[in-house]
Amino acid sequence: MSSPIRQLMPQTLWNYFADINAVPRASKKEERIIAHMVAFGKSLGLDTFTDETGNVIIRKPATPGMENRQAIILQSHLDMVHQKNNDTDFDFDTQGIDMYIDGDWVKARGTTLGADNGIGVSTIMAILSSTDIPHPAIEALFTIDEETGMTGALGLKGGVLQGQILLNLDTEEDDEIDIGCAGGLDVTAEKKYNTEKINSSAYQGVQLAVKGLQGGHSGIDIHLGRGNANKIMNRLLYGHKDSGMRLISFEGGSLRNAIPRESTAIIAVPLDKYAAFSEKLQDLIRDIHAEYKSIEAQLNIHIDEVQSPDTVVAAADQTTMLSAIYAAHNGVFRMSPDIDDLVEASNNVARVQIKDGQAKVLCLTRSSVESSKTDVAQTLEAAFSLGGFDVTFSGAYPGWTPKVDAPILQVLSRIYEEMHGEKAKVVACHAGLECGILGSNYPGMDMISYGPTIKGAHSPDERVSISSVQKFWNYTLEILKQIPEK
Repeated sequence: MSSPIRQLMPQTLWNYFADINAVPRASKKEERIIAHMVAFGKSLGLDTFTDETGNVIIRKPATPGMENRQAIILQSHLDMVHQKNNDTDFDFDTQGIDMYIDGDWVKARGTTLGADNGIGVSTIMAILSSTDIPHPAIEALFTIDEETGMTGALGLKGGVLQGQILLNLDTEEDDEIDIGCAGGLDVTAEKKYNTEKINSSAYQGVQLAVKGLQGGHSGIDIHLGRGNANKIMNRLLYGHKDSGMRLISFEGGSLRNAIPRESTAIIAVPLDKYAAFSEKLQDLIRDIHAEYKSIEAQLNIHIDEVQSPDTVVAAADQTTMLSAIYAAHNGVFRMSPDIDDLVEASNNVARVQIKDGQAKVLCLTRSSVESSKTDVAQTLEAAFSLGGFDVTFSGAYPGWTPKVDAPILQVLSRIYEEMHGEKAKVVACHAGLECGILGSNYPGMDMISYGPTIKGAHSPDERVSISSVQKFWNYTLEILKQIPEK
């Protein structure tokens, strides 16, 4: 299925992309892609090794005439977000990504594509294997587990890298040069709840399902106002707290860094109140559709009658849990007062699981300012604590503070303008990039981030622009030629 992909230009880059997309590479399951990259480096006769964390480093000497240029680090992450539509039959652990071409876009059938950050990885592989591309001395740094904790970057020790300039190939608009990003923090709320018996013959079981949402990247897309399936589902449940409705289970979302697209709940409603419940539910569904009609045209809320179980969440626990999830902030928390249109702080209520006596809610809080990241986290802690949850903070990683006078920024800005006749947009992003972490162990390093145009990252709508990849490739080759002298 990938043969048409292999014919795209630049052909070497796309061939490497097809190669790595045949290798399962979920976060925290990168053993096969690590082995693939080590074999690749060694097959070229290049100095290739892994550090104790599992990051792969490949070194290539400067080409003739470029020995006096500053050594550079080309950096991308090996893992990808594994997301699929519920109706897609696909096993990420055993299958390669099924890609196809749609106009100017490369897409995947029913799953994430892995262009984030596979295009960056493939670009570096094409440069390492080349015999006709001028470049200074290169260290290729392929980090692991970027998507679920950035543990690869966090585990990279000082002194391993020798380059003076780092080019991170992990942003998603081809007319932007990124000089800053948000830090992140995992907020986890957990609670054991009580259950109780009901007379199931007096209740109608109902399964509610929220489907068809766009989802997306919980940093880059959080300002777009897209629906969060968990928050919509909780709103549906909370809206009937006085109807005698009893909760059996509630499951939605998956990864912390993906806006949840789907959520399912099973409830029981007293038969004598079922007609009124159904009418009120339809009114609420109409309201939600009206609110989201301009941005979530495919939103579907399914209602199916099922057999009522005889065990439900205890009434007091049901009330406190639904109230806490309702109170938990989701979406943009604060816009930056200093940088136009930049989200400073946000939260994604990413995963909800209430079943079998255990409730768990996973959130990812982001901010470019450490104090406001703490503020968001404490806001969540307060809401969940009032609901009887135990709240823990983990997986913290720092943001990347913009440096508008960075020397490499001047180089990339000049080259972009010379090549395209217009200025690149110099931005900071609300996503998490590894530059902030890497900079903590290499404080003197000159860093920049750029990439091709990728849409829908972290969702099955992920796609990468073919023409943008060509533009990005040509830009990268010119940057390599113009790396400053030592």
